[in-house]
Amino acid sequence: MSVKAGDIARIVEKWAPLSLAASWDNAGFQVGDPGQEVDRVLVALDVDSTTVAAAREKGVQMVVAHHPLIFHPVKSLREDRWEGALLAKIVRAGLAIYCAHTNLDQAPGGTDDLLAEQLELKGVEILRPTGREELYKIVVFVPQGYEDAVREAMAAAGAGWIGNYSHCTFQTAGTGTFKPLAGSNPFIGSQGKLERVAELRLETVVPKGLLAPVVGAMLRAHPYEEVAYDLYRLEQGGKKLGFGRIGQLPTPLSLAELARMVKEKWDLASIRVVGDLEQRVQRVAVCGGSGGSLLREAIEQRAQVLLTGDVKYHDAAQAAEAGLGIIDAGHLGTEKILVSALADYLRKELAARQAGVEVVCHQPRDIFQVI
Repeated sequence: MSVKAGDIARIVEKWAPLSLAASWDNAGFQVGDPGQEVDRVLVALDVDSTTVAAAREKGVQMVVAHHPLIFHPVKSLREDRWEGALLAKIVRAGLAIYCAHTNLDQAPGGTDDLLAEQLELKGVEILRPTGREELYKIVVFVPQGYEDAVREAMAAAGAGWIGNYSHCTFQTAGTGTFKPLAGSNPFIGSQGKLERVAELRLETVVPKGLLAPVVGAMLRAHPYEEVAYDLYRLEQGGKKLGFGRIGQLPTPLSLAELARMVKEKWDLASIRVVGDLEQRVQRVAVCGGSGGSLLREAIEQRAQVLLTGDVKYHDAAQAAEAGLGIIDAGHLGTEKILVSALADYLRKELAARQAGVEVVCHQPRDIFQVI
């Protein structure tokens, strides 16, 4: 099955729709042609010169990364400057670049959920809620005998998912009428004659961020030249969204024991800890990347320790004053688990589509050295 870079992007957005990205973020397709054929994809944390070298060595056509390559507006493309030199290498290599950043952080099962799973936290809740998924009802009218193909196409694109159930739809039988006019090419009937066709009203739910791929999949699977369908915005929200997670460790640990466990589990050269190392902790807040901005939420929700990265001195001082322990495992340390998770997701989705695309990983390097 032929797969294009845009198809890979839509698969990523099925998990992490761009509508979930923060307003200041720049997630999405950043470099290359969405129509480019792809048979090998590289998953990485960053897009830098080592990533580009690995992509060329492994013969990939596309890189899917977490951190945006282009974050601030590009005002010039000069190869005597590092930004321009890097972009020029990417363009010359014919690479497509796609980045899923804060949309993947917020998405259910994304960065912060992965951290909570790694620590086996129980009763996990969102640390900083931002809202709920906006849901839509899609209703399409399908001739009898074609409802299963249309249902399957919409479900594969992300519609009809409720909790731990997929393919959730409802259908009712009825009669559709239409008269093909001049210039039409009807699937059923003939020009100038009013047709009455046994049809099914097929309806399901879809998150706002997946409307475009779901509608596209439905139109491609539907046999009619002109498809009758409706979209309704629903008042009830979908899954809760937000940054950071908070929950309970299975058993209390000292702050030192938890810090050592994190260091060993994630194979870190060093970590920074704030607080009484002998304090017993069980209620833990986590945030991948730079989570110092969630300090107040962690304190208000009575976390005993915040596990994150890139903690600033003054934030650490405030945490110490408030009696909140801090484990700073670094930006890389709290996000590198995302690479293998995203690669596994792509492999599963591509296999379900019987696409012969190989997914490889580029493990991130720690640019810091501890002396």
